[in-house]
Amino acid sequence: MKRSKGVAILIAVALVLAGLSYYASVILSSAGVGEDKNIKLGLDLAGGVSITYQVVSDNPTNEQMKDTIYKLQKRVEGYSTEAAVYQEGDNRITVEIPGVKDANEILADLGKPGSLEFQDPDGNVYMTGEDVANAQATAIEDSMHNRQFVVELTMTEAGAQKFAEVTSANVGKRCPIVYDDEIISNPEVLSAITGGTAQIEGMSTFEEAENLASAIRIGSLSLELEELQSNVVGAQLGTEAISSALKAAAIGLALIAVFMIAYYWIAGVAAAIALAIYTTLVVAVLYLFEVTLTLPGIAGIILSIGMAVDANVIIFARIREEIAEDKPVAVAIKTGFQKALSAIIDGNITTLIAATVLGIKGSGTVKGFAYTLAIGIILSMFTALVVTRLILNGLYAIGFKDAKFYGAQKVRKTIHFIGKKHVFFIVSIVIIAAGFVGMGVNKANGNGAMNYSLEFMGGTATTADFGKDYTLADLDSKVEPVVAEITKDANIQFQKVEGSTSIVIKTRSLDLDERDALNKALADNFEIDEKTITAQNISATISGEMTSDAIWAVIISTILMLIYIWFRFSDIRFATAAIIALVHDVLVILTCYSLVRLSVGSTFIAVMLTIIGYSINDTIVIFDRIRENMKTAKIKDEERLQEIADKSVSQTISRSLNTSLTTFVMVLLLYILGVASIKEFALPLMVGVVSGTYSSICIAAAIWYVFKVKIKKKEA
Repeated sequence: MKRSKGVAILIAVALVLAGLSYYASVILSSAGVGEDKNIKLGLDLAGGVSITYQVVSDNPTNEQMKDTIYKLQKRVEGYSTEAAVYQEGDNRITVEIPGVKDANEILADLGKPGSLEFQDPDGNVYMTGEDVANAQATAIEDSMHNRQFVVELTMTEAGAQKFAEVTSANVGKRCPIVYDDEIISNPEVLSAITGGTAQIEGMSTFEEAENLASAIRIGSLSLELEELQSNVVGAQLGTEAISSALKAAAIGLALIAVFMIAYYWIAGVAAAIALAIYTTLVVAVLYLFEVTLTLPGIAGIILSIGMAVDANVIIFARIREEIAEDKPVAVAIKTGFQKALSAIIDGNITTLIAATVLGIKGSGTVKGFAYTLAIGIILSMFTALVVTRLILNGLYAIGFKDAKFYGAQKVRKTIHFIGKKHVFFIVSIVIIAAGFVGMGVNKANGNGAMNYSLEFMGGTATTADFGKDYTLADLDSKVEPVVAEITKDANIQFQKVEGSTSIVIKTRSLDLDERDALNKALADNFEIDEKTITAQNISATISGEMTSDAIWAVIISTILMLIYIWFRFSDIRFATAAIIALVHDVLVILTCYSLVRLSVGSTFIAVMLTIIGYSINDTIVIFDRIRENMKTAKIKDEERLQEIADKSVSQTISRSLNTSLTTFVMVLLLYILGVASIKEFALPLMVGVVSGTYSSICIAAAIWYVFKVKIKKKEA
């Protein structure tokens, strides 16, 4: 590359970075300020609208309530993936939607959930809303390339059969769709529909199609609901959480940039610039795609920042190895990128598989985490493989051509990890066993195996008018001790009702005596009229169905990752060892939650998912090096195989430690600077980063070696 071209590239990169930095600063400067927030923030960070519905019919069953809550949860995800839906009392359902300040706007869009019927031409009901899995408005082009607006229906298995029978018998006739005794659509059956999906045509605008789709979705509820009350609630974590997270991110990125430059010199400069571009791109994409950001979403961004650094570390280590072999710098840069490509692609794609499945199958915060993680992975690959390469080539072209600017990889003495495998296995078994023992002891003492939060267990919501405005910091310091004295439990959440001095206090389930004691304590300590205090039992905001969705999403993504690794490495032993190492890290995190008694809530799911993505990516890099070394070695016996495994781990250990260090620093700063709830989130993440690094270096390669040797013996 000519010098002039190198200068042009660097100027272009500088201009892009300046533009993106300005754009990101405008977005971040308004985060959490006023009603025009640019990045959508979740209930935990910004508050939103709370709407309480009451069931119209008498004595709804538990099954009907659960089904209605789950369907409402899936529906309100159209407004935000971070919306919460939970039962209040015996016949009420509360919907909390973040990032919205106008309850009337939501109520107008959501409408009054009522009964939905599909009728044949004679007016007989053959299908209800319960037989509809989904309804979405969309735009299509017909054979004449004219734009049409339609509603796409997806039936349940039972609904598909009913729909097929009626449409087959009524081709050419009209079958009305009736909502609350009013015909909202009267489509003509053009042909028998047997596949479980259908299109309703004839809408003149997309808004008309969306209104029809919304009415069908609303009518698919098991119960009819009517609005009881609505209000705007404040953030659960407060603006302090946002400012502390932003401060931690800024300091963390600055420290990472300094570290990369100090360790990798000119290549580190390229990485620091690329990381700055990556960070501003993430902010821009979150805004442009209107992704709702919550604490779990921040976890996804932290993980993707770690992976963005990781890709650069892999590349630079490869470049240094080539320079150490006395290759010209230009050749070393080109070859370094080529050799790092497979590890970067395999590591990122396995994590992207998990993010995609979680986004499709997950609900609520799981879906939000998946979106931010997927965005981060795609952008990190782009900045590492394209932006870093452009900057590095530009710096080389303007004069940084001497090998001294890049450094050479030191010849590392092979560390004999495999020979100590039994020690590592025993240490891991002891740690994991301690977690299960802790669960057993806690359960035996009546405290529950895990310290489940209100999101999993439900509890009691007490609403009291304090008569003056309290900040969340005031509530934590003044009100929480009074409440904890009654509940004997630190699991307490506060939610301010905007435009009033009322506070919603969510605690574990309280019996009548405890409710009376809490009401008296609040009245005595804060001069509240005891008669105005109200309390209701509330269900878990993370329903059994949502938990099931998350578990199935993890199982499916794990299977797909196993298949992908098996395919890429042509050896199921690599895939199996990677999955076992992943399960190891999940169990270590469980041990942390069990022994430290951390609150198990929505952030628990985010932590688990973060470590799954982090662990698998770390392991893939080591396996990629083993695969490469095996191609150039002639394996004759177990000793030689062990030598290859040890050599591969030793060659990649600096990369593993450097990546872990940069990720750990980001999370540590969140722990130091964050509010109490963020500390509970950051602590297990730090444990997970350490565990993920340990399992990749000490466990994964050792398990692969054991499988390789044992299976070879059986074959012999």
